Amino acid sequence: MALTLATVLTLAATAPRAQDAGILPANVIFVTSTGYWEDSGDPLEALAPSTSPSSAQTAPAAETPEEAAPLQRGYYKLIAVRQTDGTAQIHLQQIASSAEGPKVVSSAELEEFSNLKAYVTDIRPESSTGVSLQPGLFATVYLKTDPQAAEPDSWTVLIDDIGDIKVERATN
Repeated sequence: MALTLATVLTLAATAPRAQDAGILPANVIFVTSTGYWEDSGDPLEALAPSTSPSSAQTAPAAETPEEAAPLQRGYYKLIAVRQTDGTAQIHLQQIASSAEGPKVVSSAELEEFSNLKAYVTDIRPESSTGVSLQPGLFATVYLKTDPQAAEPDSWTVLIDDIGDIKVERATN
């Protein structure tokens, strides 16, 4: 009986550690999922190699629905990662939603925040009501460049409907 009880207690003590392996690292201090994006997978017409009027006349017929590139859609994540000096880096991820589950399409550090050497105190989406109906992202990052400051500064991260990213101090 004593051996069985000891075995059960040992297994119970190690179970949370096994579950923790799949959870975010301790230095991830804020994560918010927000916004909406949609991409047909086709190159934008403006970026196509030849957009002269004469080439438009000789363009091949439109693709059939079976030949069209698949529509991708998803959302964005803003992630604050605490550094050893207490400041934080902010990372922006573009997440695709699919039947297999979410997949990271792209990920980048937002240098505007790293250059500030800021202490992030919060990240909030524009709305907490669920999926946005408008493409893009709007979120507010609250930070302090002086950890002794009484109030944080607010900065906005904006991605418009064509994917341009803008990071700027919030104006009220």
